[in-house]
Amino acid sequence: MVRDTLFTHVRRLFALCVLCTAILPAATASPLPAKGKKAAPSTIQVSDLRTERMTRPMSISTPTPRLGWVLSSTLNDVKQTAYHIIVASSPEKAEALEGDLWDVTASNDQSQWVRYAGKTLRSNTRCYWRVKVSTTKGESQWSPTAMWNVGLLTESDWQGQWIGLDHAMPWDVEEEHSRLSARYLRTTFEADGPIRQATLYISGLGMYEAYIDGEKIDTDVNGTHQVLAPAPTDYRKTILYNAFDVTDVLKAGGDKAQHAIAVVLGNGRYYTMQQNKKPYKITQFGYPKLRANLIIEYENNKRKVVSTNDKWKLTADGPIRSNNEYDGETYDARKTLGPWTTPQYDDSEWQAAERVAIPQGTLRGAMTPNMTISQTITPRSVTPKGDKVVVDMGQNMAGWLAVNISGTHPGDTIRLRFAERLDSTGNIWVENFRHALSTDIYVADGTEDGRWWRPTFVYHGFRFAEISGLDYLPAATDFEGKVIYDEMATTGTFECSDEILNAIHRNAFWGIRGNYRGMPTDCPQRDERMGWLGDRTTGCYGESYLFDNRQLYAKWLQDIADSQEPSGSLPNVVPRFYDILGDNMTWPAVFLTAADMMYTRFGDAQPIRDHYPQMQRWLSHMKEKYDRDGIVAKDIFGDWCMP
Repeated sequence: MVRDTLFTHVRRLFALCVLCTAILPAATASPLPAKGKKAAPSTIQVSDLRTERMTRPMSISTPTPRLGWVLSSTLNDVKQTAYHIIVASSPEKAEALEGDLWDVTASNDQSQWVRYAGKTLRSNTRCYWRVKVSTTKGESQWSPTAMWNVGLLTESDWQGQWIGLDHAMPWDVEEEHSRLSARYLRTTFEADGPIRQATLYISGLGMYEAYIDGEKIDTDVNGTHQVLAPAPTDYRKTILYNAFDVTDVLKAGGDKAQHAIAVVLGNGRYYTMQQNKKPYKITQFGYPKLRANLIIEYENNKRKVVSTNDKWKLTADGPIRSNNEYDGETYDARKTLGPWTTPQYDDSEWQAAERVAIPQGTLRGAMTPNMTISQTITPRSVTPKGDKVVVDMGQNMAGWLAVNISGTHPGDTIRLRFAERLDSTGNIWVENFRHALSTDIYVADGTEDGRWWRPTFVYHGFRFAEISGLDYLPAATDFEGKVIYDEMATTGTFECSDEILNAIHRNAFWGIRGNYRGMPTDCPQRDERMGWLGDRTTGCYGESYLFDNRQLYAKWLQDIADSQEPSGSLPNVVPRFYDILGDNMTWPAVFLTAADMMYTRFGDAQPIRDHYPQMQRWLSHMKEKYDRDGIVAKDIFGDWCMP
């Protein structure tokens, strides 16, 4: 039955790939109707303009992105019959309806995935666009202005070098439980006059936090604060960068001011969490590193690029002493660097950053939002257990536990150990975490008096936390659970009179978003947290009823394509942080089913077009190697997951 269902999907997808160009309506050159009944301004509206299904994205990685919008009306039975799109090179031209980049009308009802086909767009180009539509009940007004920014499309568009340190420091520990301190980097520069616009392009491996003039650069154009960026990839094939509009930050400093860029690098998945463990031996990519371009465009049309090079300064002797996604983060407040992100900071004691090995992968703009703090929850209870306390969040979650710390002495050590359940005595039970220590450590400097702290470059899957090292009984209000997953809208809800069904839905909701981490993972708590393909072969369909997850799955399909062997074989874990091949029919089938999900749920046929050759190569490989009388029964897992 499972095999028949799989082949049904395969056959259907093959047919879809052949027919997809005929299914989607193409734009024509026919104009909007010149005459017709005009609707009142509030009757028919165009809103929610998106580029590649993102709102005002800054790192679009194609010169021909696809556009979409939403039609709304107070009337019934309203259908779009035509659209008029203008794309301009400035917000002023867009406001004046001067489409100097593209001005097109088309007589059809397509309102999603409309491919830009105007003037050729170059890297680092802002595009401002508006839409007006005709419908069966009249015309809309022009939409508000939306924007997208074309990122740096090719390697030749980048300046500067990859910088960092390609070695550990004396205090680092490179054993089974890797303990590598964060790298702090900075440089200063001067503005050369009035600034028209400025854009920061940055890739920090494995993770980064960036600052300009002391202000954290973590906010996208929608006001959402990113964390744990960038998303993980197979760094041998693809490396993601993010882009930010930093015009206002630089303008605040003055036309001729001294400015500073500062970046702290964490390990993420680039520097492996467990040294010399068999599945990781091939995927020890290297030490944390940074590449950044700050492109400043002046009012006089001149421009300046501040890029990473060996003139930047670096220290690894800062407060983040270790950051390991499995084991947790260690923060020593006695090592705090002071105002190191500001222009006036004295970094004369820091060393010069080194030019480091260039990563193998291709730099590409992130086409999906990063992770963010989606919710903050307060513990259900705080229970004393001897010299410790056990915090119950009341909900299994993935993210951070922030703690309010007071009454300390220099060197006091506070430990936060995480667990999903308690044992029979009420203590935390961590056997299912295997080798993951899942412990955050905060070393006090003695000045804590209501200071909030949370980690920067790790996350935990937990309901319970055991806190030790406090000489007072904290209250529930001294803790906050920060729920973290990829930024995306919740699009589906469910509630009925049966509480069991409500609980099933609620558990699925928390479980799914607890495993959206720049890739769909299998678990958020133990020493694994991998993108197992089989977990989503059919699960992706159900997830799409709850979340607007198209961007995440489009990114993951590229990860799957990156992982393919020349033979056509696909691994079982993507990105390929575990080097597990062996061929398997059911797990890699998500390459097909997730593409089908994006087509059937979101109307997006592009993933099928993009990856059809790799899908075909995988199926041909499996057929040629394992076909027995028309049946491909190759599998390596079976019923491994016992109740």
